[in-house]
Amino acid sequence: MANIAQTFQNIFRIPELKDRILFTIFVLIGVRIGAYITLPGVDVQAMQAASHTDSNTLFGLYDLFVGGAFSNAAIFALGIMPYITASIIFQLAAVVVPEIQKMQREGEDGRRKINQYTRYVTVLLAALQSWGVSIKVAHTAGAVADPGFFFTLSTVVLLTSGTIFLMWLGEQITERGIGNGISLIIFIGIIAHFPSAIGQEYQLISAGSRPWIVDVIMLGILVFIVASVVLITQGTRRIPVQQPKRVVGKKQYGGTTQYIPLRINTAGVMPIIFAQSLLFIPNTILSFFPDSASAQAMAKLFSESSFVYAFVYGTTIVFFTYFYTAIIFNPKEIAENLKKQGSFIPGIRPGKPTSDYVENILSKITLPGSLFLALIAILPTFVTNVLNVPPTFASFFGGTSLLIIVGVALDTLQQIESYLLMRHYDGFMKSGKLRGRSALGAGGF
Repeated sequence: MANIAQTFQNIFRIPELKDRILFTIFVLIGVRIGAYITLPGVDVQAMQAASHTDSNTLFGLYDLFVGGAFSNAAIFALGIMPYITASIIFQLAAVVVPEIQKMQREGEDGRRKINQYTRYVTVLLAALQSWGVSIKVAHTAGAVADPGFFFTLSTVVLLTSGTIFLMWLGEQITERGIGNGISLIIFIGIIAHFPSAIGQEYQLISAGSRPWIVDVIMLGILVFIVASVVLITQGTRRIPVQQPKRVVGKKQYGGTTQYIPLRINTAGVMPIIFAQSLLFIPNTILSFFPDSASAQAMAKLFSESSFVYAFVYGTTIVFFTYFYTAIIFNPKEIAENLKKQGSFIPGIRPGKPTSDYVENILSKITLPGSLFLALIAILPTFVTNVLNVPPTFASFFGGTSLLIIVGVALDTLQQIESYLLMRHYDGFMKSGKLRGRSALGAGGF
């Protein structure tokens, strides 16, 4: 504990690091303030009352990522999600569109072009989603007194502008702050639910509905789950690669052994995002038919508290883990690059045998990774049903929330660790330094 306290003191002894951290905190406070600035003409109480029925729909998922801004009908109601969606579209398109593949190979110039196109698509998606939100709010009982053209226009303009502003803030954090800005904006939105979740638990204990010892046990379980997620997130299978030897004059260069790190969870949090979005579609559609008995029975079957939902959810995650891993990691490209560099995997011939070898290892380590993701995803369902934990607090026992929180925290701590080591200070870990990861998984989310 003394070492950790000393590490925090060291952080504020480095002027550049201190300024970056304070800048990041200042921006994130601004993001949270924007989540409470309501759109003109909207009754917040009516929106919050209606939001309780949307917990098992896409609207509930959206509200989770934006820290309650959607249920508040705030100017940041869309959050940064249109930008995330645009980024995913370009990642998937890079597999089938040769022009995007070519831009990816152009290095920094290519990435700059893709980022610019991603911003354009973000504005388009934000405008379309803003229009959808205006319809949703207008049809919420008692939420809008005058749901006319001017309300729709102002909603579209403000929500689209809010998303663009958040995208700019995220880029500013990445450039002038600490951590990945886009990821931290999502991170702070999810964490914003934690105080209310703790408050609900405290009310249960105060009312005598649950012994305090049960909450102590649950906190122990939560710590164990977080440690397991960190272990799997950081877990890698290293493939040795032998570098070619070169003789220049009387000196010999190369000949060293490097490694290709294959992550157990290469796909990051994306399989859960895909599976959750897919399974929320039925409830989202069925929510428009509140008077239909058959529709409500089907909605109950697809609710998060249903074990049928948990089984289908877990199976879908395993599928999407393999699917997304195949998209973002190309063993053939790895083999071609090694062959061009003259490098090779010891005991494996260059070319197709190398590609098959890497693909075989990737398939083997993806299986436990996908099963672990499925287990983490359905844990909140079991925690809610078995331990009778409120859904808000149960969401922190697994699923998208926990994976994003752990991933972003590891990435941010890794950047802080790098600053400390550059200034010859001890980091958070004196041995086995933290290994960073890309923002919110391998897909940049």
